[in-house]
Amino acid sequence: MGIEQLIKDCQQDSIKAQEQLYRLFAPKLFAVCLKYSRNYEDAQDNLQDGFLLLFRKIGQFQFKGSFEGWAKRLMVNNVLQRYRSEGIFEIVSENMPDEAEVEIESDSVSMDFLLSIIQGLPDRYRMVFNLYVTDGYSHKEIADMLGITVGTSKSNLSRARIILKGKIEAQEGNSKNTYSK
Repeated sequence: MGIEQLIKDCQQDSIKAQEQLYRLFAPKLFAVCLKYSRNYEDAQDNLQDGFLLLFRKIGQFQFKGSFEGWAKRLMVNNVLQRYRSEGIFEIVSENMPDEAEVEIESDSVSMDFLLSIIQGLPDRYRMVFNLYVTDGYSHKEIADMLGITVGTSKSNLSRARIILKGKIEAQEGNSKNTYSK
């Protein structure tokens, strides 16, 4: 069965089709949820909530563009809505350096370490960092999605980069100390 037929069957509330669609897309969508969630357990909850929402809204999918892209956007918006309702984005713009002034350059840290420190960022910084750096949204789009100002988006990105740079430098310092012993 092709993906188009699978989606049409899901639009008709076929439990079997929903299970197949879940199995097909859950790994990719879990990666999206993990990127925006505080931890693994929150990502699992966000994935389940996101799929419930996906199945409620699947009738709105009109077969224009990719289903995977539509589903990813739905998951991201679902996670952001959860955190918006918790009030984590209600901050006033901070006085931070321009984003261009803070560069993160390192070949000596593992991808696992990098992902763990990104996930360890405070929610508002992690969300803006992921939306801007990994998903390519503009500060205007991020501001609209999160209900913040463009300046706050830029400030949060800058702060996230400063935190990440500090953790990477600390890790590199630990690595150098380990090798020199």
